[in-house]
Amino acid sequence: MKKVMTVAAILLFTLTSFAQEETLFGDKYIEHGGFGGPAVKFTSINNEFGVLVGGRGGWVINHTLVIGGGGYGLVNEVDMGLNEFGEDQYLNFGYGGFEMEYVINSDELMHFTFQALIGAGGVSLRTGDFEDFGDNVDSFFITEPGVGLELNVLSYLRIHVGGSYRIVNGVKSFGLKDSDLSGPSASFTMKFGKF
Repeated sequence: MKKVMTVAAILLFTLTSFAQEETLFGDKYIEHGGFGGPAVKFTSINNEFGVLVGGRGGWVINHTLVIGGGGYGLVNEVDMGLNEFGEDQYLNFGYGGFEMEYVINSDELMHFTFQALIGAGGVSLRTGDFEDFGDNVDSFFITEPGVGLELNVLSYLRIHVGGSYRIVNGVKSFGLKDSDLSGPSASFTMKFGKF
């Protein structure tokens, strides 16, 4: 885990340093923008198919560096078996945090991005149709590096398709391990804003 965190920190530092050397500390005028939009992730959670829905947003600096945040929550049922009363139990899972993104050749019709999320989340069990979110919530730390491909649809709209790997650390309850909640995701995001 320490190796993954070290590699992620070095990667983010290198990318932001490169952006600063190229644009932020030069003689050029600094341009600012921002975006926000909905996001959907498709993944495996506790060996079952999971759909996470949420959103992302950020401050765009010189069309290259994005500093922002995002949050995601599980919207489909991940079965966790029966409780002591014979009722079906389902997993509640969500997370969010600070995001950084580096955009390569932002003005090109299609371009690549590299991003990372560092934050926290929570997991609990519920019965029924989302009405009971449970009293016991187990919190965890999360890092999620990823890569994406963006399409400039309009001057104020970009479609982002990507892949990431969710690394969860600190789960201790409900018979779950960190590896049950960690795993790859495929994502789709609509970014609205000034880029």
